[in-house]
Amino acid sequence: MTRPVTVGVDGSREGLAAADWAAREASLRGVPLRIVHAWLWQPLDVPVVQDRKVQADAANAVLLEAETHVSDRYPDLSVTAEVVPDTAVSALLSEAERAGMLVIGSRGYGAIAGFLLGSYGQQVIASATCPVVSVRARDGQHEPEGGEVVVGQQGGAEDSDAVLAFAFEAAAARGATVRAVRAWSLPPIYAYSPGSMRLADEAGGLEPFERKTLEQALAPWREKFPTVPVIAHVEIGSAGQVLLSAAARAQLLVLGRRERRSPVGTRIGSVAHAALHHARCPVALVPHA
Repeated sequence: MTRPVTVGVDGSREGLAAADWAAREASLRGVPLRIVHAWLWQPLDVPVVQDRKVQADAANAVLLEAETHVSDRYPDLSVTAEVVPDTAVSALLSEAERAGMLVIGSRGYGAIAGFLLGSYGQQVIASATCPVVSVRARDGQHEPEGGEVVVGQQGGAEDSDAVLAFAFEAAAARGATVRAVRAWSLPPIYAYSPGSMRLADEAGGLEPFERKTLEQALAPWREKFPTVPVIAHVEIGSAGQVLLSAAARAQLLVLGRRERRSPVGTRIGSVAHAALHHARCPVALVPHA
């Protein structure tokens, strides 16, 4: 990957955690780091409002804090920083077009917790054209020693190529193990096509069929990354619960993301939503066809 790792910051501790993670990732991958802070002058017709210079100085201070934070920790890393004159969502989506990955911070646990940029975070994750990594503030903690890169695999081999590629690249950079997880449940019989049922029968049942499907998806990546240890993990249960359990001590959780449209806007899917709100490690959402 030759494109930079780009991180959006907003002056919060979550933003600094995201910048720190992004700097380490850029260092591991041998690529530049780009730090951006979105700020757009929007004067308000109210009695008391900061003037433009005061707001501009505040925006530059946010950027300088993040740049100093990562430069002190990674003195050999190539870092650029810029205040982008745009709204947060528009700025980050534009940056995603030129980045190898986009990193943002997120807050708290639980269904009602917001992302670094409030509702903006989910909009960016749902629409970005590059992988987006959501990072929590961890009070200075680092990735767990020996932690795995956990990746969710679903569908056929072609459906998960981009997702598995990201996971294997991340694991290779860290010297980590890839745990590829394929969760399955017992759906109504009509949920499987006649062709799938025939293949499942030939494989000896649904679980062997799921395991064979996972191994077929992993085969080219095992060959491309022969030094990366791989664990093929097939488990019956809810995909969200299985993945969260597998990622309890992971360095990184990697999931695929298809764009979904709904009457109330773009959605990211229930499994991705659960991971983003409840996983204790950084979560990477990788767009795929």
